[in-house]
Amino acid sequence: MEYKVLYRKYRPKNFDELIGQDNIVKILRNSIVHNKIAHAYIFTGPRGTGKTSTAKIFAKAINCENSENGIPCEKCTNCMEFLTSPDIIEIDAASNSGVLNIRNMIESVSIAPSIGKYKVYIIDEVHMLTKEAWNAFLKTLEEPPENVIFILATTEIQMVPMTILSRCQRFDFQRIDRSLIQKNLSRICDLEEIKYDEEALKEVAFLSDGCMRDALSILDQLSKVSDEITVEVLKNNYGLITNEEIETIYTHVIKNDLTALMEDIENMKESGLDVGILINKMLDILLEKAINLKQKNASAAAFKQVKKLIEALNGIIPKLNYSSNGYLLLELELLGFINDEDNKIISREIINLDTKFDVNSMLNKEENQQIYNICDDFINIRINNTFVGANKEAKVSATELWNNFKEHAKKGNLTEFFSIMKSSTLQVASNDYIIFVTSSASIKTVANSKLYELETKFNSFAKTCYKMIFISKSDWDEFMKTYDKTKKYIMEDESSFIIDNKGSIKSAEELFGNDKMIIE
Repeated sequence: MEYKVLYRKYRPKNFDELIGQDNIVKILRNSIVHNKIAHAYIFTGPRGTGKTSTAKIFAKAINCENSENGIPCEKCTNCMEFLTSPDIIEIDAASNSGVLNIRNMIESVSIAPSIGKYKVYIIDEVHMLTKEAWNAFLKTLEEPPENVIFILATTEIQMVPMTILSRCQRFDFQRIDRSLIQKNLSRICDLEEIKYDEEALKEVAFLSDGCMRDALSILDQLSKVSDEITVEVLKNNYGLITNEEIETIYTHVIKNDLTALMEDIENMKESGLDVGILINKMLDILLEKAINLKQKNASAAAFKQVKKLIEALNGIIPKLNYSSNGYLLLELELLGFINDEDNKIISREIINLDTKFDVNSMLNKEENQQIYNICDDFINIRINNTFVGANKEAKVSATELWNNFKEHAKKGNLTEFFSIMKSSTLQVASNDYIIFVTSSASIKTVANSKLYELETKFNSFAKTCYKMIFISKSDWDEFMKTYDKTKKYIMEDESSFIIDNKGSIKSAEELFGNDKMIIE
């Protein structure tokens, strides 16, 4: 059997398999369900984010004889013969950019579909068309026959004339979230029986820069050089840099250690690491440090120094395409921070605040009242228990109490909780439990690390006995994919997740009762 590379073998075949473009999928499916098909679409966004795959799935779905909720059935004649259908015409504008190519296409537009309801023209890299080709295409694009649909795909939307854009429905594809890429890589590794280390897949997701095709290409190559995909294998083949190495570089910058910094950069060069990967990894970690400084109430000057470093590094990225020595640009920018008189005092403050990002370190360990062992099982139990008695009336009531408490926190001495509350949405509530959805994974982690203290203060204010849990938006979206309205939820015991330490036993007894407590 002919070998297929992974990105071709696992190309999405229907809307449910598309990853990271949920809003676009929702709109396209609804347009099919309600029979509101436009005559021209333009898909734009970075490479490998699903533009062409979405175009093909959409073309299949609108011609499917038995589509359900916008999903092609994969069983009818149109679905089975989709790959060879004369009604689906794919054109690569990069190699067919001239006016004669477009005129030939226009002549074929008047021919009715052979099998399906629509004849669909998918024009990839459409920004490569010449000015004359655009002009020839304009009238047909504006008023094609009723059974003809154009789908244009491009990575360079700024090169497409406004006269064309104004005649198309535009969809902007976003870089795919790294966590979604990592999850898909894990799934494919399991299907292909490839041994892997999750940390290695996390780094592959980072290297892909939001491009699923790149991620699968890296995975494909690594699977050929080793029986198991590990961080070490990845480092040997792609010049990976670890978080610890980034931390070392950053420490040498803020400590004004010129010699050590130059050695760091030289080591990176000798390892063959792409300077673009190095800069992007540094930007990721520096952003976390900037967040950490804000959370620890560092001085405005300290925050501005980290912000200045982020801006300096970010400014290098667009220059990399025009420079033969990216490392030289990086060295010059970092040298500007060494022995800068304005930054010496600030650097000491940053060092004293321990800038390595760790949301759990936000807690005052001596005053920590957390009694829960926060883990995936505990979170899942709380979600389950919320759904046992979830109802709209309980949500309305809990929302009103929560909003009142938010105002109380804003006015009172509860600013650390207010920052959590304003970034969280009450999603589901019963008479005893509440699920909050946070705007980011970091907020989720911080909120759950303060869960017991937050519960206590809220219940004291509202004179209630709610138990809470915070999950990220991506967690919630993942949960909703498998949510079954007909499922009967049964209350589960969570007492085993109480931390057995001094100061917690009494609180645990109050929560769960003596009959459920076993103290050894």
